[in-house]
Order: sequence, then structure tokens, then C-alpha cells
Amino acid sequence: MSLNHDDSQDAPQPKAKGKIAQRRVARSLAMQALYQWHMAGQSLNEIEAQFRVDNDFSGVDGAYFHDILTGVARQKTELDASFAPFLSIPLEELDPVELAILRLSAWELTSRVDVPYKVVINEGIELAKVFGATDGHKFVNGVLDKLAPVLRAAEVKAAKR
Repeated sequence: MSLNHDDSQDAPQPKAKGKIAQRRVARSLAMQALYQWHMAGQSLNEIEAQFRVDNDFSGVDGAYFHDILTGVARQKTELDASFAPFLSIPLEELDPVELAILRLSAWELTSRVDVPYKVVINEGIELAKVFGATDGHKFVNGVLDKLAPVLRAAEVKAAKR
């Protein structure tokens, strides 16, 4: 399942070079898989297997992709609760793409302290620009800007010095 809003859906994915690029592709695929999980209700194991068959994983950090999927699924309730106070609408009314991005980003903020919070926010914004609604990236940015100081207080405080 692809969420691209252009005609290049069938184009092969570019080969990602380096850890940063491979993680970026992993996030993009994981966000799409989380969207599918939310919309179709399939098991994440089925979805992960499908994504690994349907996509060239040679330029993907496959372990990171797996960690995102299993981490978000395991912590979904806690992740939703972490960003719900910063939403301007009820969680149930969120655009499913933005919901997938917020869950992925909240998971990274809580579980991957090796990824700087500014990178997490930027990656979330970029995913929203590619896959989200017209101003979805602004919404995602606003929520993550409020969430980061809660989940990464020391890091955010240190960055402001």
C-alpha cells in the first residue's frame, strides 16, 4: 500500500546510502505500514512481511523498520496518551496519516534517545509534507514541538542554553 500522492507510485525506491538515509527510508515505510495497520486492521506481522516482499529493502535499515512497528504496536496506548493533550481535535478525528506520523515520532522520542529530538521532529515534518494533507506538516510540527520538552526535557533544555 502506497500513500504517495503523485504518479511515481510504481517507480522503484532510490537506493539509500548511509545510516541516516537508510533510517529515513525505514521511517517512510514504517509510517505507511502503521497507516495500513490502523486502516486495515491486519496484523503487523502480515503487514511487515508484505512490505518486505513488495519493497526493495537493500537501502533500508530493516532492523529500525521492525523496531518502529513493534515498538509502536506495543506502546500504542501510552504513545497516544503522550501527545493527546497537545491535539486541537479528539484523537479519534485525527487524519490517519498524521496519527501514524505522531505515533512513530512519539515512539522515537520515548524509545530512541540516540536520535536527537530535533531530528525526530524534522523527520515527522518531512513525512507529513510527503504523505499528509496540505497543512498537515504544520499540525505535526505544533504537536511535536510541545511533546519534545515533555519527553526529552533535559535534551531540550540543554539545546536552549
